[in-house]
Amino acid sequence: MHKRLATIAFLTLCLSPVYGYAQPVERDRISELTRIDRDYLERQRDAVDDLARRRLGRQLRGEKRNDLEVLQLLLDRHAVDPSDTSTLQAMGIVMGDRLGDELGLHWVIYEDRLGRTRALRYRDGDALLYPVTMISRRIEVGARADVAAIYAKAAAAIRSELPPRPFQY
Repeated sequence: MHKRLATIAFLTLCLSPVYGYAQPVERDRISELTRIDRDYLERQRDAVDDLARRRLGRQLRGEKRNDLEVLQLLLDRHAVDPSDTSTLQAMGIVMGDRLGDELGLHWVIYEDRLGRTRALRYRDGDALLYPVTMISRRIEVGARADVAAIYAKAAAAIRSELPPRPFQY
């Protein structure tokens, strides 16, 4: 138990500010999405899809390879201004959707003393991932965002906290 708490504390302190994922040291409050939250996520997805159709002639398909490529092209072609936090975070939602699909995560609301945020959660566990800001934080400070690398790093971090799947080879 102490080893698990130490791991959680390490992830919280070391990974959260930089990569946008962590474990809560103490659970403040995790709840299911409200209808307003679900509608918001859907509008954000639609905004990215619309932007991709207009600027790239491509669309989101709900497929990891395609959608990550579309997100990267939007960034590489400067289709999103670095100050457009809303669109950059919408891109994080799209990336989060693909992470959720691959890893069996679902969107929840995490609330703590700093406020309310959307996160991905595995079942009822404490493993949380915060993909909404993973792209925006990098772009807003002028760093290049390699969407595939961000995705891979986030997937690896959360995978290490998930229970092993039966019959894995």
